[in-house]
This record gives sequence, C-alpha cells and structure tokens, in this order.
Amino acid sequence: MIEKLRILLSRIFVGFLSVLIFFSSSLWEDKAPFVTSVLFLFGTILIGIATLGRLWCSVYIAGYKTDRLIMEGPYSMCRNPLYFFSLIGALGVGFASETIIVPTLILIAFWGYYPLVIKSEEAELMKLHKSEFENYRKNVPMFFPKISILHEPEEYIVKPIVFKKHIFDALWFIWLIGILKVIEELHKLKIIPTIIKTY
Repeated sequence: MIEKLRILLSRIFVGFLSVLIFFSSSLWEDKAPFVTSVLFLFGTILIGIATLGRLWCSVYIAGYKTDRLIMEGPYSMCRNPLYFFSLIGALGVGFASETIIVPTLILIAFWGYYPLVIKSEEAELMKLHKSEFENYRKNVPMFFPKISILHEPEEYIVKPIVFKKHIFDALWFIWLIGILKVIEELHKLKIIPTIIKTY
C-alpha cells in the first residue's frame, strides 16, 4: 500500500513538473540572457556527471541487486550511489530548464520522497544480509560519497544483457536536454503558449 502511494505521488509530481516546464519559460531570458546560458551549461555538466555515475553504478549492480550485497566501486563510497547520481541528474535537468524554481522543486521533492525509499530498502537488506549489512552500514555513508574509502577490484563480472537495459535508463537524462531545447524553440516560435514565466 505504501509503495503504491509512493509511486502515485511520484507520478503526480513528474506530471506537474512536466506541465510547468511545457507551458513556462525563463524570466532570465528577458532580464539576463547570460544567466540562462550559465544555468544550461551547469545543468549539462551535472547531467554528464550523473549519466557516467549511473553507468558506473550499473556495472556493479546490474543483475546482482537481489543476489548479494554490493560493496565495491561506487557502493564502497556510499550505500546509495545510484540515488546520489540520480539526484545530480534530476538537478541537472532542472538547471537545464534555465530556471531556479524547477531544480528547487526537484530538490524538495527528492528529500521528501527518497529518504523513505532508502529506509524501506535498507530494512529489506538488513533482513537479507543481517550482520554483513550492519557492518557495511557502520562503515559506509548512506548518501553522500566518501571518496577516500573508494575500493575497486581489478576484475568484475558484468552481466551484459541486464547492463544494456541500464544503459538506456542512464541515457534518459541526456535525451531530456534535447527535449528541453525543443520545447524552448517551440515557445520562441509561438507554437507552444507561454502561460507563466519563472526565475
């Protein structure tokens, strides 16, 4: 029941954000065009980091999520690197909208939603891996990576069929940049009406 509610709320939020982006444009375009360029560039950099980070995580987790406790690579720096890079990517999309309000809304929604998801998932991992997970939890940060404790093996077996699906999931952030630019051009051509303007 709780999981269904979470999914429903996340879909409602994504729907709201999509409508906001679709029918709004940035006030910075009129008042400080340079700011829109800086915001878009910053968003693109964040999306690049997020895409590479999610692919890095997927190398280790793809096909192994339920088999064993992953504690190598990005998972040696923090317990939830996939969510960490997802946040970076989501904020990147927000900044690529050339506004401040969109990434702010994304950040608020993330911190209202994902701590509950992480808590639920970690409770399940504790049941599955018991003392191994307890020891992992004591030594590795939950969310923000600690680079000094990074550990990577010389070799790691990757499951290519599962990893291939994860590649497409990671690329969504890059595709969204293109979608945002198309929406921006459609606004300029007056094909999509601008109902509100936001900072």
